Amino acid sequence: MTDRDFYSHFHSDEHHFVDKALDWLERAGERHTVKLSDFLDPRQAHILTMLANRHSDAQVQLFGGYVGAERKRAWIAPEYKAPQEADFQLSLLAITSEDPQFGSLEHGDFLGALLGVGLKRDRIGDLHVKERQCHVVLATEVSDFFRMQLQQVGRAHVRTELLPISALEPVVQSYEEMGLSVASMRMDGIVSDVYRLSRAKVLPPIKNGRCRINWKVEEDPSKSLKAGDVVSFQGFGRFRVLDVEGETKKGRIRLKIGKYV
Repeated sequence: MTDRDFYSHFHSDEHHFVDKALDWLERAGERHTVKLSDFLDPRQAHILTMLANRHSDAQVQLFGGYVGAERKRAWIAPEYKAPQEADFQLSLLAITSEDPQFGSLEHGDFLGALLGVGLKRDRIGDLHVKERQCHVVLATEVSDFFRMQLQQVGRAHVRTELLPISALEPVVQSYEEMGLSVASMRMDGIVSDVYRLSRAKVLPPIKNGRCRINWKVEEDPSKSLKAGDVVSFQGFGRFRVLDVEGETKKGRIRLKIGKYV
């Protein structure tokens, strides 16, 4: 397989990550080194795992602090080694506040505040927001920095405390369900209906790479969706196609959509 054939399996935005992943695996298999990655999104984790299957001398283990984690760190090592949970170097930051505004804060408010202290998204794992607290999974090497620097989320002043990862209280992701009747399974039409935007308004962002299906950039507005697909539309959030329920008498397709809340 030529390099061109190989890279054709990935979006151009993913080529840099593919190169890094191949280097990690080569070093693990041929030089017997161990690499701990930053947090990977599900698409990156899928790519790394797929590439690892091509390397019989290297292995990949993934962990994000709890079963069902979305964002995970990867431990890349020779196939004869075995990781311990501590090898993933995960810490838990608990954010609390007595400010009455704290209870109205959402996932995006906490993530924005964390990014605002000056570190990149790949140092942060999943966030679990409850009424009176937010638990954040962090890379241990930056956890003290976050603890000291984060003093405010939105307009609410907050307290921070580092806890062992075993103290994590995961929040099950919930959906706001909605029913749609669509002419086809085209991505642009469904995105338009979910967010109540005209198709003319969703086309430019899609073509500019602001839409992802299952964490992979998709620039083709006519891409067909299927049950189980997770679609993220930058600036608006994301949704899952929960079910394709059949056709109406007029030939339209009935969908059940779950918008992440």
